Amino acid sequence: MEVMVPQPGHPRCLIVDDSPTFLDAARRLLEQQGVVVVDTVSNTADAIRTVAELQPDVILVDVELGPESGFELAERLDDEAHPPAVILISTHAEQDLTELISVSPAVGFVSKTELSAGAIRELLRDRDGNEGDHAAAVSEPRGR
Repeated sequence: MEVMVPQPGHPRCLIVDDSPTFLDAARRLLEQQGVVVVDTVSNTADAIRTVAELQPDVILVDVELGPESGFELAERLDDEAHPPAVILISTHAEQDLTELISVSPAVGFVSKTELSAGAIRELLRDRDGNEGDHAAAVSEPRGR
C-alpha cells in the first residue's frame, strides 16, 4: 500500500454519508478546493475499514447514517491508537445538535450547506491550537 504524506494545508479526507448524491457533490467541491479526498463510504463498517487502510487526517461524518449514528462512529474512531480528526456534518442546524456535538470526540461541526475546505481547515486549526478542548470549536463563532 502506498502511503500518502500529508501536505500542509491539504488534509487527506474520508467522507462518510449515506447519500450517494451528497458524497459525489462533496468530493468534487472539496477536491476543487485542494482537499485530498481519499475515499467516500456510506456506513460505519466501511468507514472503520477505510480508516485502518488509508489513515486519513480528517473524517467528515454525517450524524445520521441511515439506521446508524454518526455520533457512535465518532466514538468508535476515537478509540483507535491514532484517531483521525472527526468533523460531524448534517443538514440539521448546529443549535439542534449542540449538546450531542459537545460531548462527542469530534473536533466540531459543519453544516452540509457550509461545507468547504476553509471550514475544515478552520476546525483543524482550532483543534491544533486548543488541544483537548474540542467543544470550543463548536461553540465559538465561525467568523461569518
